[in-house]
Amino acid sequence: MRIWLIIAGAGIVTYLTRASFIVLGDRVTLPPIAERSLSYVAPAAFAAISVPLILGGDGFAGFNEDVPRILAATAAGAVVWKTRNIPLSLLAGMCTLWSLTWLL
Repeated sequence: MRIWLIIAGAGIVTYLTRASFIVLGDRVTLPPIAERSLSYVAPAAFAAISVPLILGGDGFAGFNEDVPRILAATAAGAVVWKTRNIPLSLLAGMCTLWSLTWLL
């Protein structure tokens, strides 16, 4: 019974902390340094998820089966840097990955 109370309590605390941002979002203003810091959260999270996938499971490029992924990530990065268009960069990266996988 105690474990269920702990799980329910953790769920309630998690729900309340997430709901507080929705309820209090317009009433509370963050300091400029906090707003500037929060603008880096999404790119940091994306990098934390994508870099290990690009370089393989151990975080090091093996330069055998990892080459298509590295080149596809480079192509996607070049497209997003040039055009600032995320869907186009995803398309370019996936087409590059599929093409290189098919060729190699």
